[in-house]
Amino acid sequence: MYYSTDYESPLGEMLIVSDGETICGVWFYGQKHFKSTVVGKTIQDDDLTIFKKAKQWFEDYFNGKNPQINFQLKPEGSKFRQKVWKILSEIPYGETLTYGEIASQISPNMSAQAVGGAVGRNPISILIPCHRVLGGDGKLTGYAAGLDKKIELLKIENITAYR
Repeated sequence: MYYSTDYESPLGEMLIVSDGETICGVWFYGQKHFKSTVVGKTIQDDDLTIFKKAKQWFEDYFNGKNPQINFQLKPEGSKFRQKVWKILSEIPYGETLTYGEIASQISPNMSAQAVGGAVGRNPISILIPCHRVLGGDGKLTGYAAGLDKKIELLKIENITAYR
């Protein structure tokens, strides 16, 4: 069973989904792959402790702070996607990696495109910071919620070294 709550961020309304103990999904309404990892119905419940913690994290984040995650994340996906999302989670606040750099951490033969597919299906936006991933040579590339949101997220973290 899944529970959900809405969060009105400065970049638009978001949906936060939990299994009651962990955060399983965070999406901007209208983004690609919206709720793709949530099977079945969700029950609206704005009072879960995990939601209160997540909303406070987002408040701090959108106010320019670098909050620490003090709750569990549980993204659903294949072993490969899990590897990619773990690497994303380790990208420090205010820093970036390229798809190619992530690919090389997984395997010398891994393609940046395969990594891009996993990054684009990250079910926990911002908390698992896929917005910190750039294309080769630091080029600004896709974001499931739109490049406009990616640019704003990078600005919050004072990341300006992209093309």
